[in-house]
Amino acid sequence: MVHQLDDLTKESEEKATEIFDILENISNNLQETEQKIDKITEVLNKNIKLFTTLSTKFSNIAIFKSALKNNNSILNDANKILAMLQTSGDSIIDTMDIMQYQDIHRQKIERVINVMRSLSNYTNNLLESKIDDKKRVSSAQHIQGDIHNELASEKEIETLLTKFGKKPFNAL
Repeated sequence: MVHQLDDLTKESEEKATEIFDILENISNNLQETEQKIDKITEVLNKNIKLFTTLSTKFSNIAIFKSALKNNNSILNDANKILAMLQTSGDSIIDTMDIMQYQDIHRQKIERVINVMRSLSNYTNNLLESKIDDKKRVSSAQHIQGDIHNELASEKEIETLLTKFGKKPFNAL
């Protein structure tokens, strides 16, 4: 069981690393796109300033008013796109925080696995014997006079444990 948990936490760590890498790539792409939108916004602001001046001085030329209107519309769209990119970037950071939280829990599970492994080793060493199991006498399945098929009832086991608990270990 400990081996299965080890495999599970290892796979979990590998997948979490893959997710982090993907999120980092997306975040980098978003930042690059934000920088490009900033440049576009800068050009649009210059265009708007130019077409505002031109449409004021030459109010009878409709193309300047049309270009001003189009640049304002595109600037508005660029600002919406920039806001979406920033919101997406924030969501990615939130997702990375959640993934770090998950990774902390994975590490806690690994700690429990290590304790289980230590307890298993301790128990195995405690019960270890120099006699090979194949050379041992087999246990009786049924003793004449038994009135049931159970090897020992829960009450009998509890009584034995109580008796062993009262004796010092070296007296066993």
